[in-house]
Amino acid sequence: MRLITAGNGGGAMTGTDIKATARRVLEEIFPADDEAALTEVISEDFVNHEAPAGTPPGLGSVTYYMHLLASAFSGQRWTIHRVLAEGDTAVIYCTHSGRHTGEFLGLPATGRSFAYKQMHMIRFAGGKAAEHWAVRDDAALMRQLTTPVPEPADQAAAAASY
Repeated sequence: MRLITAGNGGGAMTGTDIKATARRVLEEIFPADDEAALTEVISEDFVNHEAPAGTPPGLGSVTYYMHLLASAFSGQRWTIHRVLAEGDTAVIYCTHSGRHTGEFLGLPATGRSFAYKQMHMIRFAGGKAAEHWAVRDDAALMRQLTTPVPEPADQAAAAASY
């Protein structure tokens, strides 16, 4: 399978090319925190429709979040459940998992493991990802990182009350 990027002509991508490139971002590039590889597949003019105010524009938006996640979470993995492509757009349904070992949005490392669902829709142009929309279960992630863990004595008392 040939991935078409700006470096080899930036021509029209097939549905297979689009799906493979979208998968590569989550399965290889983000877990490796590989900025050089990211520039091969993300347009300089990239539009991240889910980025909060103050996020760097263009490719910088994706780079910023890739580094943020890498500094907060070790052993990151995106398990891809389904990838669909139509025209110039791919949709990915996945689970992001790992361990919280660094500060994340002001939350100190907890050492906890996490896994939460995400959906990403990526439009491609000129052989690179050009736009992104996402739906993530961020509430599930934050519950996993912040919900107090019962002490062993509390667990025994709770079990005895049943």
